[in-house]
Amino acid sequence: WTGFAAVAAAVVLLDPGAFSQGYETLEGLDAILVTHQHVDHLDLEKLPALLGQNPDAELVVDPGTAEQLRERDIAHTVREPGESFTVAGTTVEVIGGAHAVIHPDIPQIANNGYLIDGTVLHPGDSFTIPSVTPPVLLLPTAGPWLKASEAVDYLRAVAPPLAVPIHE
Repeated sequence: WTGFAAVAAAVVLLDPGAFSQGYETLEGLDAILVTHQHVDHLDLEKLPALLGQNPDAELVVDPGTAEQLRERDIAHTVREPGESFTVAGTTVEVIGGAHAVIHPDIPQIANNGYLIDGTVLHPGDSFTIPSVTPPVLLLPTAGPWLKASEAVDYLRAVAPPLAVPIHE
């Protein structure tokens, strides 16, 4: 899921991945937040066009994604769970740490969740429980790493007033 929303004063794009289309022509973004390096969350082929349309936007990524961006000489800011930062007057808290287990034989990768202005939580592909209940949870509901029971348990644990299904 690629999300585009005005939250508080900032205009933020979440996870510009390969399964979404048309976002590379968006303008006026303050930040582009990437949860992790998988292609459905970050399309390295479309990213340069998006950044060209938004030269002042801050590209925020997890440590694992940063390595791929350094290889392509793409400017970015690395953020890790426990950090907070401000974009255009909007506070973003980073939660998470690791992608949900896909299979025990596949190493876990870094995953940032983003709580935007305390109102919208995008957990990426992780089931990290936030320290506060967000009014809106972007809830992963489908994916090769996900069981329906895990999504239900995560929804119950976070218990937001509103959940928006995301992911494939």
